[in-house]
Amino acid sequence: MTPEAPRTDPVRLGPRAVVVLTLVSLTGLAAFCWPLLAAHGSAVAAHSADAPWLFAALLPLLVAVVIATIADNGVDPKAVAMLGMLAAAGAALRPLGAGTAGIEPMFFLMVLSGRVLGPGFGFALGSLTMFASALLTGGVGPWLPFQMLAMGWVTMGAGLLPRPSLRGRPELLMLAVYGAVAAVAYGTVMNLQGWPYIAGLASDVSYSPHLSLGANLARFATYCLTTSLGWDLPRAALTAVLSFTLGPTLLKALRRATRHASFSPTTTFTPPAG
Repeated sequence: MTPEAPRTDPVRLGPRAVVVLTLVSLTGLAAFCWPLLAAHGSAVAAHSADAPWLFAALLPLLVAVVIATIADNGVDPKAVAMLGMLAAAGAALRPLGAGTAGIEPMFFLMVLSGRVLGPGFGFALGSLTMFASALLTGGVGPWLPFQMLAMGWVTMGAGLLPRPSLRGRPELLMLAVYGAVAAVAYGTVMNLQGWPYIAGLASDVSYSPHLSLGANLARFATYCLTTSLGWDLPRAALTAVLSFTLGPTLLKALRRATRHASFSPTTTFTPPAG
């Protein structure tokens, strides 16, 4: 049997794009985790109502910088078309489970697309899909930049999974496990984004700048268990089931489309001098 050709990513991450993406991801982590990173009783922690708005204004600019840097490395027009098509499909899938116990079928599409098309394409796809779905559903607000970054991480992570040549049931199992973990992780980091907003509204679970890190971590865990776990677990289960059952068909379609699009650079031959 002829071995399958290695994956050719339609969006290639050059050294500059990797540096920019790393810096933006670190800034994003600070944006999500600042309540836990701020020193006990510090002036930063006292601005729990202001910081989310500051990061909400900053993150769209940073995501735009990443996408612009990735595009600066050269993006094939066919890759742009595929990006638009998959982002539209993901945006259309998201409202199907809106408000229904976290049933969000778009997650499995993001995971499988990132697996086939690579981390650079994955980050751009995840971010743009959340932006498009927010416009479609009217879900624009200070949470949107955080959703764009978090979904960019989810889809990029699928592109970074090991052994691109892995096929069959082992690959599907890996994608199902990754999709379930990523779905819960997405909900958890989004909880970090919204947690400071409820300061003072629920004394047992709200963030308090006057408490220690350990006490706030305990409150955050309680907040997750009582507010979002009922959405995160069904999302994780659906993502795993769809990845395992519909994965073979979708992976085959994405890989066939990638091969037909011929994203690899065109080889040119220079005639010998003289």
